[in-house]
This record gives sequence, C-alpha cells and structure tokens, in this order.
Amino acid sequence: MKKNDNIEKENMVQGIPVVVLASLVVLPGTRMHLELDDEESIASVEHAMVMDGNVFLGLQSSEKEEVKDLSDICQIGVMAKVERLARVSGKRVHVLFESCQRACVSSLTLIDVEYPTADILLIPEAEPAKRDVLRYEAMRRDSLELFLQYYDGHGQNGRYLSEQLKNAVKLGDFLDLLAGNLPITVEQKHMILDAVEIPERYECLADMMRKEIVTDRIRRELGDKLSDQVEQNQREYILREQLAFIKKELNKSAGEDTEEEKYIKAVEHLTASEEIKKAINKEIHRLELMSESSADAATQRLYLETLLELPWDKMSEDHIRLDEARKILDADHYGLEDIKKRIIEYLAVRSLTQETQSTILCLVGPPGTGKTSIARSIAEATGKKYVRVCLGGVRDEAEIRGHRRTYIGSMPGRITTGLKQAGVKNPLMLLDEIDKMSQDYKGDVASAMLEVLDSEQNCNFRDHYVELPMDLSKIMFIATANTTQTIPRPLLDRMEIIELSGYTDTEKFHIAKEHLFPKVLKRNGMQPKQLRLQDSALREVIMGYTREAGVRELERKLDQICRRAAANLVEQQRKEDEQPTVKACKAITKKELADYLGKEKYQNNRRNTKAEVGVVRGLAWTSVGGDTLEVEAGILPGKGEVKLTGQMGDVMKESAMAAISYLRSIAGTYQIKPEFFKEHDIHIHIPEGAVPKDGPSAGITMATAVFSAMTNQKVRPEIAMTGEITLRGRILPIGGLKEKTLAAKQAGMKTVLVPAKNEKDVSEISDEIKSGLDIVYVERMEDVLKLAIKK
Repeated sequence: MKKNDNIEKENMVQGIPVVVLASLVVLPGTRMHLELDDEESIASVEHAMVMDGNVFLGLQSSEKEEVKDLSDICQIGVMAKVERLARVSGKRVHVLFESCQRACVSSLTLIDVEYPTADILLIPEAEPAKRDVLRYEAMRRDSLELFLQYYDGHGQNGRYLSEQLKNAVKLGDFLDLLAGNLPITVEQKHMILDAVEIPERYECLADMMRKEIVTDRIRRELGDKLSDQVEQNQREYILREQLAFIKKELNKSAGEDTEEEKYIKAVEHLTASEEIKKAINKEIHRLELMSESSADAATQRLYLETLLELPWDKMSEDHIRLDEARKILDADHYGLEDIKKRIIEYLAVRSLTQETQSTILCLVGPPGTGKTSIARSIAEATGKKYVRVCLGGVRDEAEIRGHRRTYIGSMPGRITTGLKQAGVKNPLMLLDEIDKMSQDYKGDVASAMLEVLDSEQNCNFRDHYVELPMDLSKIMFIATANTTQTIPRPLLDRMEIIELSGYTDTEKFHIAKEHLFPKVLKRNGMQPKQLRLQDSALREVIMGYTREAGVRELERKLDQICRRAAANLVEQQRKEDEQPTVKACKAITKKELADYLGKEKYQNNRRNTKAEVGVVRGLAWTSVGGDTLEVEAGILPGKGEVKLTGQMGDVMKESAMAAISYLRSIAGTYQIKPEFFKEHDIHIHIPEGAVPKDGPSAGITMATAVFSAMTNQKVRPEIAMTGEITLRGRILPIGGLKEKTLAAKQAGMKTVLVPAKNEKDVSEISDEIKSGLDIVYVERMEDVLKLAIKK
C-alpha cells in the first residue's frame, strides 16, 4: 500500500476483534452471511456484539493451518459491523456482517488472549479534486457501460443491480459494488481490495469486466452452435445433398468415381437378371440418402458388397469324363468298389441327361472311411468348385436361412456364404455331418434344410439376409453322415443313401502302404529312402495298435512312428556331423514297433482252444467295426430268477428273455423237467462289463449258451454265430454282416452261423474275407443247436 499522509491519527482503532477468513474476500459495502466454527473467530464475534459490534475481517495470506503472526494475514482488510448472531448447531455460529470500509492492520495480538485483536488504521475514500471531477465521472460511466454490456441478457438480475448502482454516490463505493457482483475469483477480488487509490481500482476492474464480456460472448457462441446441432436432423437432408454434390464435383475434378458410382458400375458388369440388378440399384440409391458416418450406412455397404459378390447367374463349365473320374477315384481311394461303381453311374446319368436336379447322395459310414475325400474327388472329376459346409452342432435356423438385417451383426446363412466362397452358382457343396444337426427354441435346422435340398423349392431360395430369390437347383449336393438314425425322416427321404462300411485289415494295409505312409513321410520332412516300414510291422500296427472302422487312428500311429524316426535321424546326424542325407535306409521291423509306439494297445479276441459248457462266441457290430462277443451262462440253485449282467441294453435284455422262453418251450424234448426252471436261477453274463452292449443279434448266442449250461453239454469252440431269435425258434436277419464276418476271421473262427435270410448280404462280402470260413445258413434254433453242441 502507498502511504497516504492525509490519513489522520483519529482513524486509528485499537484492540478491535479480528476474524481471519481463509478463502473469502469481503469488499466494502457488502452484506454477507457467514458460518464460523473455530473458537477464536466465534469469541471475536461474541465480544464485538457485547461492545460496539465492530470487527476486522482479514484474509489469510499463507497456507498454514493457524495464524501465528502478522505476516500470515493480508495487510488490507475491511472494517465490518456484526448485525446478527445465531448459533446453528454444535459449535457453529451463523453471523450477518455489513462491511463498512477498508482498513490497514498495523499490529496483531494472538498470544495469551481469548480472541485475536488488532490495531487498525481506517482508510477513508478520498474526495476528487476539482480538476478530477470530470475524470471520475468518465470512470463511472465507463464502468457502468461495461457492467451493462456484461449483464445484457441477464434479465431481472441485471436491472436490479443497475438500480443499486445508481444509489452509489461515491465512485469508490460504485466500483466496490460492481466488483462484489461480478463472477470473479478470490485472487481478483483481493486485487480490487488492495487497490486503495480509485484510478488504480478502476483500471483493475475495467480490465476484468472486459475479459468477462469476451468470455461471455464466446460462451454464447458455443451455446448457439450446440443449439444448431440439436436442429441438425431437420437440416440433415439439405446438408447431405450439398455434401454429395461437393463430393461429385471433387471427384470429377480428380477424375475419380464416387462410392455410389463404383457400385453402379459393378452392377452393370454383374452376371444377373434385370430384376436382381434393379433391386441392387434400389439399395444403392438408399445408400446415397444416408449420412456417411451413420451406422446404417456401414451396414448398407456391407449388404451391397454381399449382393455384388454372390454368383447370381455365373456358372462354371462342367466336364464329366467317366474314364478320368474312375482314375481319380482309384488314385484317391483303395477298395470301395461298390461305392465307386455307384458314383460312376451317378455321373453317367448327369452326363446323359444334362440335368442339374439329380439325386442327392448321402454317404453314410463310420468316421475315417473317406466320405469327405470321396466328395472332393467327385468335384475334381467333374471340374466343379468344391465347397464344404459343416453342419455338426448347428442348432440355429438362422445358420441356414441367414439373419434378418434388422439385427446387429446379421450375416447370410451358410449356404449363401458357401456360394459366395465358390464364386459360381453350380459348385459341388458338401453338407458334412448332416446327422449331427439339432434343434432348440431358435428353430428346427432340419426343416430349414428341406427347402435347400428339395429340387421343387430351392430354385427360389430366399436367404433372410439377402432377401432376394437365389437359385440353388444348379448345386450338386452331397451329404455325409455317420448314421441315418438321427436324420429326420422327411430329410432322409430327399437323399439317396450310400453306405460305406469299415475297411478290412487287408484294405487298411493297402491304404496305409500306398496312400497314408507316403503322405506321412512328406508331412514329417522325410523321404522314402530314409525310412521304410516292413509289411509285417505295418500289419502289426493295424491289428495291435488300432481298432477302428476307418484309418484316422492308423494315420496318427504312422505319424507317431515318423516323428520318432525323425528325432532319431536328427540325433544321429548331430553325432556324426553329417549333412541331412542318410545313406542307409532305416527299415522298421515288427519287433522294433514297441520302441516307437509302446506296448500293444489291443489284443484280438482269439477263439477258445477247448470246448466249454455254457460259453459261446457271438458276433457284434460296433462303430469302429466288428468284434467277437463271448457269452457265458450259468445254472445255479435258486427260485427261478433270471440275472442279466454285462451292461446289456433293453433290446438285448428282451432278446435274452425271448431265448429263455423258447428254451422252456422245448425243455421236454431234451428231458428237462418243468421243475428245473422253478428250482434253478439262470445267469447270463457278457464279459467286458464296462462296455455298453445292445441289439437283438445275440439272441441265438445267448440261447445256445443257456442250453449248454442246462444240459451240461459243451459248445464247439471254433463256431461263431449271430442272429435274432423269436419265441417260436425262428432266426431273423441282422445287419453289419461284413464287419461281423471279418471279426470272426480275425479271431480264428472256422465256422460262422448266419441267418438264412442274410444270404444276399453274404454274397456281397469279398472273397478275401470269406476265404477260410465255412458260412452256414440257419433258419431255426434247432439247426443251431445241432451244429454248435459238441457230440
């Protein structure tokens, strides 16, 4: 503060109570409500109320928690009068102050007192000299004009403050009143308070108001822009049209096409009907009306790209040459003569008729029998594009028909995606694992496939995403399945079933030697001259380390051998420090297999060497091929109960009960007393009890075992049998005869009893399997007992 010699000593006030404010500046001429909670400030206010009500309001200058000396408060404060005092709650006090004038603190007493006191010097407002009257009036008017500019648009608040300003006679009071009603910071108010001289105060305040006016103008401009954005939807169409026009002009000047023009040109070069082109052009026009940054525009672009990528009328040229197709099938697959013959017939019919709506083939067989590779070979033989659609585990109908475009993340179905992938409308489409489709609350997938495979409907197939008719009648559909039991009947009726049975050991041997082993060698980076597998070792891998209808496990075992051999080869080269070529060929023998594959995993169920009572060898079909089934029967003293053990299914249990009923009906013929069934329990057991078993084909086997145990007669060990029994002793036909016959040969059986009605099936079995086996046809159970029971 500049020292003013005109300040008289009578303006000195001694011992006035002090209230220190931490972050609040009070200007003269201001009425203010404050809440005080510290004990010293409350004591100062209470003492002031007892005396004359005067108190000094000072601003704390330091960031300390406590005021310890005079340097901790600002030198300039205000002299105020306490008008009202009221306790709120606890230690808090509500006080109403009216600030009077500026004051300068000269001394401060804080120690050994109940409340702080100070000696202050009042600072009166100086009167202007005659020569400064006009200058002061100019300051007043300029300040008022700035104030009115700031409060322009503030309505009643601005008018109310302007009335108060008119009552301020002195310029100093006028400026203080202005500063107290401006939204300025504590630091800025402190600057006004420190400006004791009126010209200095005016300059400081005018600069602040000018900055506030500019800030308020910028704020209003931002508000107007936000208001315009709210109305943007109403102006969007005009802006979009202007933007499209600008883009066209820019592209014309740059010699480039717009996005919509590129789409239109793509439609012109599209191989499709006029109806399809018209529909796509309509969608392009919809894209033109959309904002580029909108989510709908991105979805529309993706939809247009899908439509333009679909092969509406684009077709590949088929070339069906039967001799070439036969060579390809023979080169890719060993055996399967009946399957190859049926495929050649299928291709011949297509070649003669030139019709695309031919029979849909369904290849049914165990895993690993070559169903998928056969479809790939057909595509190669006919020159068609090959597309595989996996249906395993699909349970949502939208996977086939596509999703509606109204949903987020919608996409076309698998059939449409397969066509887009092929690039032509007449590919070979493999529907893999068609038996593993399921259904839930999202729809029935099998029902959706009916339209796809029906030649009367699929010429106008509508994908929910594409929403335009597509012609699927030109597609060559081939399906694969492991079983027909899980395929719905209406869907099965639209396909021709071709069954692929399991391979024999001889077929596996040739497949492994001619196809699998060379492929595995190449995959493991080895050459035929580096590793060889002896025939005896290869047969041992087939019989001792795999048990399957196909050859997938066999390929994995060969792969394991090659990996171990490759590791040995690299180790040998490291030791000998040679180049990666081996002079000597490593030939793996049967005895060395354990070093590569470990111990044998499977043991063939060889036939018994001697005849036993109540033990009969039956034949069973499994998903991995045929197997022999040993059935044991025992007679125990009891109450006529029948026990069936060995994880039998319901059908097998019923077949066992039918066999026992038949034996009770013929008991008298073999001198078995009726009391025998009341005094003895019959127990039928099938070993390997942890393996579930079911089916009616073990009926004659269980009947023979029980008869042997009842009569205490031994059963010939070289005989195996299969067939379903009735209550009258008739023998009904069974399935899976090829696999069962092969299992009997592998077990060393010499005679196989087969139902007479299966004679046609036996004729289809290769001579390689039947050689060494005496196949006997039986019609009644009496024939079985005569042949099986040892005399």
